[in-house]
Amino acid sequence: MFGLFDWFRDILIDGIIANFTGLFTEVNQKVGDIANQVGQTPQGWNGGIFNMIRNLSETVVLPIAGMILTFILVYELITMITEKNNMHDLDNIVFFKWFFKTFIAIYIMTNVFNIVMAVFDVSQHVVQRSASVINTTAAIDISAVTANMRTELEAMGTGSLLGLYFESAFVNLTIWALSLCIFVIVFGRMIEIYLVTSLAPIPFSTMVNREWGQIGNNYLKSLFALAFQGFLIMVCVGIYSVLVQSIAMTGSIRSAVWTCMGYTVLLCFTLFKTSSLSKQVFNAH
Repeated sequence: MFGLFDWFRDILIDGIIANFTGLFTEVNQKVGDIANQVGQTPQGWNGGIFNMIRNLSETVVLPIAGMILTFILVYELITMITEKNNMHDLDNIVFFKWFFKTFIAIYIMTNVFNIVMAVFDVSQHVVQRSASVINTTAAIDISAVTANMRTELEAMGTGSLLGLYFESAFVNLTIWALSLCIFVIVFGRMIEIYLVTSLAPIPFSTMVNREWGQIGNNYLKSLFALAFQGFLIMVCVGIYSVLVQSIAMTGSIRSAVWTCMGYTVLLCFTLFKTSSLSKQVFNAH
């Protein structure tokens, strides 16, 4: 009977130690993965998806954008001619302006992907430069605590061990859910980049017109907001790393674990806010 009781206690102790030690490893890996994923361009993140999106944009979306551009250029020419007192004050400069606008529009349309990728190349440069300044290491050394942890756990009662085991299991489950949220935010941003990029020719086709140009201007603002969201994510990770490094591991590991979980919840909340904050900064709708 006592052998079975000791066996049960040993299982609880091993489970508690495994839960606590594996907890920080999971958090460290996810936070480190954020910095790695955010610092990549669309073509570097997944070349297969990027090539598929580019082919779709050039073969499916670009012809539609070409028709929209033709309509806008014809409308622009009619407007420029008629606004000169119904062609009574017509000047050759009108046609020069229209040819110049047409040249600019065609040049933009033939270099849509180069322009879009230039935006993300600039943002990647900013993220990489910030990585050298921001500390993205969230590693927590708990070896000093776990060294004497088994001795402390063996001195506890069975009821306390059982409660601590369920507590550590709950924290582990919560951290796993938070890690899933981090995965959704980081990978969801990259999917959003591919979706927005695939439709790039259509808003770019409207940029030369004064009335329709708001579509293209807002798209460009949204593109910059999406690109520089990565910088805000890096700032969030840097703040989290500083907070985590300040956790005192010389005392109760239970207190350290709950503090770490609180910081991870805060990290997820701020990561969710980066999208709306970036759009506010660039005045994108």
